[in-house]
Amino acid sequence: MPPNPSNSSLLLHRINNQSCSAVANGHHLHTGILFMKPGNTVPDAVARYHTHTVAPNQCCSAVVKEIYAPVSTVWSVVRRFDNPQAYKNFVKSCHVIGGDGNVGTLREVHVISGLPAARSTERLEILDEERHVLSFSVVDGDHKLANYRSVTTLHPTGDGGEEGTVVVESYVVDVPPENTEEDTCVFVDTIVRCNLHSLAQTAENLRRRNK
Repeated sequence: MPPNPSNSSLLLHRINNQSCSAVANGHHLHTGILFMKPGNTVPDAVARYHTHTVAPNQCCSAVVKEIYAPVSTVWSVVRRFDNPQAYKNFVKSCHVIGGDGNVGTLREVHVISGLPAARSTERLEILDEERHVLSFSVVDGDHKLANYRSVTTLHPTGDGGEEGTVVVESYVVDVPPENTEEDTCVFVDTIVRCNLHSLAQTAENLRRRNK
């Protein structure tokens, strides 16, 4: 895991005091609570989406980002499964290749040059408009992130000031044979953190324009 995360981008802390995982039915179950500013923890109803079943050759992590824009504004960007390039700067293009935008929809994503990847075929697993949850999995592609599944949730901040949003993005992914679990998490965490930073800029610009 990357050390010393910033105040606005904190990693998931596992609650098991003896190890990072518990074992049940032959699988490693990673569970956690999210620590932010005092009195501003992620609700249990949100955190439960970020409990992943992790096989021995996989790793999981999560990143939290606070955005100074309403949930409705942030969700209007996140929910567009057909347009991840709206805030994901590593995405060059995206085309829907199956489905109508609901769960089961497939998209083909092409990434910018310079990354150890070219394209990714991804399936929409969850699109909960009421709870503001989006999840997708990678089902094919030219990259090292095999069996990648991501879950993104939004919830409003509770600091009593202007309405803001806490975004939590967690994932589980295979560890490539030539990499360690730590190396894999560092690489993916960096991409997720960059994406959420860009999401914050995009949503905050939308908030200013809406005003």
